[in-house]
Amino acid sequence: MSRLLSALGLAVGALALTHLPAAAQTKVTNEGISPTEIVIGTHQDLSGPIKVWGVPVSNGMKMAVEEVNAAGGIQGRKLRMILEDNGYDPKKAVLASQKMVERDKIFAMIGAMGSPTVLAAQDILFDAGVLQLFPLTAAEFTFKFDPSKPQERLKFNNLLPYVESTRAALKYMMEAKSFKKPCIMHQDDEYGKNVLDGFNLQLAAMKIAPASITSYKRGASDFSAQIAKMKSDGCDLVVLGTIIRETIGAMSEARKLGWDVTFLGATPTNVLEVPTLGKEAVEGLYAASGFEIPYEDTAKGKVKVWLVDYKKEFGTDANTQAIIGYNAIMTFAYYVDKAGKDLTGQKVLDALESGDKFYDIFNSPPTKFSKTDHLANTETQVQQIQKGRWVLIKDTLSF
Repeated sequence: MSRLLSALGLAVGALALTHLPAAAQTKVTNEGISPTEIVIGTHQDLSGPIKVWGVPVSNGMKMAVEEVNAAGGIQGRKLRMILEDNGYDPKKAVLASQKMVERDKIFAMIGAMGSPTVLAAQDILFDAGVLQLFPLTAAEFTFKFDPSKPQERLKFNNLLPYVESTRAALKYMMEAKSFKKPCIMHQDDEYGKNVLDGFNLQLAAMKIAPASITSYKRGASDFSAQIAKMKSDGCDLVVLGTIIRETIGAMSEARKLGWDVTFLGATPTNVLEVPTLGKEAVEGLYAASGFEIPYEDTAKGKVKVWLVDYKKEFGTDANTQAIIGYNAIMTFAYYVDKAGKDLTGQKVLDALESGDKFYDIFNSPPTKFSKTDHLANTETQVQQIQKGRWVLIKDTLSF
C-alpha cells in the first residue's frame, strides 16, 4: 500500500511539473507573421536632439529591408517595417510602441533609438511577447536579464556595451599614456550612467582615484562650468559620456580656455559627424569603437558597393549610424532564416539563442548569443581623429 501511495505521489508530482504557472514560460508572440510577410517595428529620433543618429539609422534599416525583399524575402516572406518618430522623448516612445504593438501587430521591435526611450517602452513589448532586438543603446538593461523573469529573455543587443567598452578603452589609454588624473563628463541619464559606471569600475580595478566627476543635463549646450571645473581639478584625461553636439561643445570650450588635455569619448562619439562638424576643435579625440569606420575612397569589395549604393539612394555619405541600422535588420534576417519556413516566435527565440554566428560585411566581430548571454560581443577598439578622419589605433581590447 505504501509503495502504491509513493508511486501515486510521484505521478501527481510529475503532473504538477507539466502544469507550471504560465509566468515560468517565456511568451513569444506570433503576431505579425503571415505566409507572405513579417511585420517589424522601430522608433527613431527623426526630429529631436539626436536625429543625426535616428535619420541615418532608419535609412540603413530601409536599405536592408529593400535588399532582403529584393532577394525574395526570408523563406518567402517579405519584411514590412513600421517606422515611428520618438523625438528622443520617452513619452513619445511609449505611445509609438503601444501603437505598433496594438494596431500594427508587429512581430519584433528592431533597432529602437536611445537609452531613455527604449527603457520607457520596453515593458510594453515584453507584456505582449514582442522581441526587443538590437536597440540603438548599449546600456546594460538592453541585454542583462533576470532568469526569474522569463519575459526578459526577449531582449538581445549586438552593440558594444558602454560599461565594457569604456573600461577597455580607458584601461588602454591609462596604460599606454601613463595618465595620472583621469576625469569624466557624462550625460545625466541612463546612457551617461553606464559610461560613468565603466569609468569608476576600471579606475577602482587599477586603484586610481578620479580627479573630477561632472555631468550635464540631456539637451544642454553650455559646458563652460564643467570644463572649467575639470581644468581646475588638474585632469590630464577627460572621458566623455557625450553624444555628437556635446562632444564638439565640450572640446570647443577646452580650446577656448587654451586647455590642451586628452579626450576619450564613449562609443556614441565615434561617428563621422564629430570630425565633420567639429573640425579643428575635435582633432586628436580618441574614442571607444566596435568596428572600423569605412571611407568610400579606401573601401573595397562589398563594403565599397554598399557605400556607393547608400549614397545613390539617400544623397549623402553612409556613416556609422547607417551601418548599425543596416546590420540590425540583416542580423534579424539571418536568425529568422535559421528559424525555418514554419516560422513561430518561439523558433526565432531558439535560433537567436542557438550560438550560431552572424558575420556582417564590415568585418565586425561576429554576433553570437546563447540561452544565458544576450550580448553579441565586448571586443573593443580605440580610434582617433587624425586630419579629419577616424583612424584605428588599437583593436581587440578588453579589460
